[in-house]
Amino acid sequence: MQYWLMKSEPDVWSIEQQKKAGTKGAPWDGVRNYQAAKNLKNMKKGDLCFFYHSNIGKEIVGIVEVIKEHYLDKTDKSGRFVAVTVKFIKKFQKSVTLKNIKNNKKLSHLALIKQSRLSVMAIDTKSWKIINNMSKI
Repeated sequence: MQYWLMKSEPDVWSIEQQKKAGTKGAPWDGVRNYQAAKNLKNMKKGDLCFFYHSNIGKEIVGIVEVIKEHYLDKTDKSGRFVAVTVKFIKKFQKSVTLKNIKNNKKLSHLALIKQSRLSVMAIDTKSWKIINNMSKI
C-alpha cells in the first residue's frame, strides 16, 4: 500500500461532500498537471490519501481510499488526463494545518512544502504516521 495527499478547494469539493458520496465514492478529476497526473496513474486500489483543503483552510482534514484505479478523466476534452475514484474513510477531529506541518522538522522534505502547487503527491510511511498522530493531539 502507498500513501498520498490530494488537494481540493473546499468551496469546489469538500470533505463533507466526499462523505456524502458514500461507499460508491466520487471521481477525483480535473487534475491538469502532468506530475500530479502521473501520481494518479501510480495509485492502486486500497491506497490511502490525506484529503487536503487548499486555498481556504490549508489543512489536512481527513482520509480517503482509492477504490478505482486510473481511467480517462471525463472532464478532459484532450483525452490526456486521468482520474481515480476515492471514497471517504474518516474526517479528522482536529485538522492538521500547513503551518503545523511546516513547523515539524521531520516533515520538511514533503512535496506539500517544497512543491506547494502540486495537487496530488506521494507521502512516505513515516510522514503518514506523523501526520496521523498530529491529528489526534
